[in-house]
Amino acid sequence: MSNPVYGKKASQSRKGGNLSAAVWVLLVGLILFLVWSPFQAGLFNGLVLNFEKPILWAVLIGSLLMIVGVCSYFKTMKLEDQRDWTAALVLLIPITYMLALISAASQYFAINAVLIQCLYAFMFVIALYLLQNKQANATIETSIITVAYIIVMFGLFNWLGQGRTVSAIVGWFTPTVIDGQYNQAIWIDANGPRLASVFQYPNTYAAFLMAFLFVAIFAITRSKRWWVQAIHAFMLVPMALSILLTLSRGGLVFLPVVFVILLLFLKPAKQLLWILYCIIAGLGTLLIAKPVTDLGQQFHNGQINDPAKGWLYVLAASVIIAVVACLIQRFVAPSLERATDKWAAKKLGNLWLPVGSVVAVAIIAALFLGTNLKHVLPGNIGERLENINLQQHSVLERFTFYKDAVKVLKDYPVIGAGGGSWASIYEKYQNNPYTSRQAHSFIMQYLVEVGILGFIIMLGFLCFIFYKYIRGYIRSEEQNRDSYFIYFIIVFSILIHSLMDFNMSYVFIGMLVFIGLGGMAAAMDTHSATRVKVKASAWRGVYSTVLVLGSIVLIFMSIRYIQANNAIVKGQTLMSSSNDYQEIKAPLDDALKKRSGHPNAVLSMSTLLQAGYEQTTDETFYNEEYNLLTNALHKEPFDKNMYAKLITLYKLKGETDKAYGVLKDNADRYAWDMSWYEELIAQSFELGYQALGEQNIALKDKYFHNGVSAYQHVVDGVEHLKTLPEGQMQGNPFEVTQTMALNAGKMQFMLGQPEAAAQILKAGIKEDLTEPTNQEIARWYLAALQQSGQNDQAVYDQLIQIDPSLKEQIDQLATLNFK
Repeated sequence: MSNPVYGKKASQSRKGGNLSAAVWVLLVGLILFLVWSPFQAGLFNGLVLNFEKPILWAVLIGSLLMIVGVCSYFKTMKLEDQRDWTAALVLLIPITYMLALISAASQYFAINAVLIQCLYAFMFVIALYLLQNKQANATIETSIITVAYIIVMFGLFNWLGQGRTVSAIVGWFTPTVIDGQYNQAIWIDANGPRLASVFQYPNTYAAFLMAFLFVAIFAITRSKRWWVQAIHAFMLVPMALSILLTLSRGGLVFLPVVFVILLLFLKPAKQLLWILYCIIAGLGTLLIAKPVTDLGQQFHNGQINDPAKGWLYVLAASVIIAVVACLIQRFVAPSLERATDKWAAKKLGNLWLPVGSVVAVAIIAALFLGTNLKHVLPGNIGERLENINLQQHSVLERFTFYKDAVKVLKDYPVIGAGGGSWASIYEKYQNNPYTSRQAHSFIMQYLVEVGILGFIIMLGFLCFIFYKYIRGYIRSEEQNRDSYFIYFIIVFSILIHSLMDFNMSYVFIGMLVFIGLGGMAAAMDTHSATRVKVKASAWRGVYSTVLVLGSIVLIFMSIRYIQANNAIVKGQTLMSSSNDYQEIKAPLDDALKKRSGHPNAVLSMSTLLQAGYEQTTDETFYNEEYNLLTNALHKEPFDKNMYAKLITLYKLKGETDKAYGVLKDNADRYAWDMSWYEELIAQSFELGYQALGEQNIALKDKYFHNGVSAYQHVVDGVEHLKTLPEGQMQGNPFEVTQTMALNAGKMQFMLGQPEAAAQILKAGIKEDLTEPTNQEIARWYLAALQQSGQNDQAVYDQLIQIDPSLKEQIDQLATLNFK
């Protein structure tokens, strides 16, 4: 066997040597890209228009880098070994997202996902070829670690109240700085302030920190230079402290799991050093955690704090750990190497410490969770630890997301519902009225997006790279192993945490993972991947053409979509500052021309046209808005906001039956939207009552039965929510409102079902019978009872006491026959 970088048969061009000018351009470009990306809110693939533009810029930059990469490695791209095959197979991943466009729940999100997956594939290919060179590998590795450390320090500056200072430094190249402050670097929720740094989401930041905490420990044990050891050791406390400040239970749970598994890849001496560094980093962090946490909470709760004091704690602990680490590496590490030589030579000798670590982790967890030791931690961190269990609401909610994802998969089993589909489609499948635009699991979200076919391709790709990397790692000497192990740590840590969170929805995190996979693939052996001989020049021509043409297409698409984004923002700004219809419409027209069906452009244009129709009743406005919305809904069939616009448009023209049709036909898509059902029930009564006035009894019964059925759906939903596990929150409000009860009760009454009407109306009566709606419910309730030969004397007496004239109204209602 030969190793691609270290083996005797490795080609010099892949092993090392001077870098060409083109490769230097690629290398510098990739480094600048990695520095820029995280400060764009981690390039979050979310719903806000501001999130879209940085991602499009990332796709544009990545495509340009891919063209430079093809120019740099054209002669190296041969279909000769397994590395070249992985460079080809990675393209299957964006292809599965292209296939998913066929059944996409949202064309907008699905196209964005195709662009992002192409970017990931480009990052993999670039890394695969670039990192085979020792010099390039060392440069990229150092750059990634440096960016990570900058992100860590940036987060702590924000925690200690100096966010405006560091935001001013990055504000010139990121739109995420708003009013001089990086947006949501500190997350505020029911648990208080939580550190999120550039990601605006503490749990993803915890996954990132976990990965680079282990990278730092590995870098300490690998380096031979004391100052390099000191730098990495210095960052241990800031990273461990930051993990605590995220208040991420998932981070705290997965950290020991990842740690134990990583130990399996190390020989006993290194295992002991890793354990030792985790212990001293943990102790150093615990000593300063409480005062630093308190200082940050004081600032973010509006109190005066002393950031210098907080930095004194952090810097003092970090310097001490750095000095201790240097001493350990200088004096202890060599002794450990000698002392564990025989141990390392024994079969399965590297399993002893990982197994012991599992026991130690269990004991430590029991102490923190079951004793007063948790009081060593700041109060909110201790509380979060105390609440770690399978019955905790966030765990139960995640399990619900996963069950709902399976429902989606059953309807879209083969090629999925398209990229980003969960955000569009989840309301149709949800078990209870939660709001979650993410499935909180990379696996489940991936299955929803590209189905079983896409998932098998991705899983096969990952398994192949992991298998080849681990196999080569086992067979290599220690020095050779160390060259790419950092990439394995990053990829493994993030993917493990992503089992129960949406880290991969951050494009920067996805880029890190695919660059890491490229680094792992670069360490593969050079065995031939096939016995079929393929002419190198033919392969180069086809493969490089595909990459270049794909890059060019993405460049033009990105530029066009960026222009559309700019036009939408301009149009929305003008809507709040200008009264000139044509001036406002021009940029929105331009946006729709460049990207038809863009939800933000459609909704903004709809608002403008609707205002024009309201003011002039000109049919031109109506027809243009109607065509705009109906065409857009073919691409975005689950967009609730577009349906709401269409309903309003129908009502403006008096086409209430069409508005009702939209409400009824889409009710199953928004099964837990209380306001949707309230309006559906109200419109069922109004249209049924109108049909009654026209003596169309059959139509009246049809509307009323539909309305009563919608009401029963709400009642059944309320009963279902009572069956949720005790620790699980139901999410958004979902209940029978007084308006629902009144309209449903009236419909049952007019259907000749007074007993059923009385039962519904009684549930809607509140204490204060002076309130008009409550009073009306009581009137219909008493009339229904009277018609069915019953009475409720207490309610009757209370109502008549308030207004004696209501007695006559009740008697009149009781005598009516609506059949």
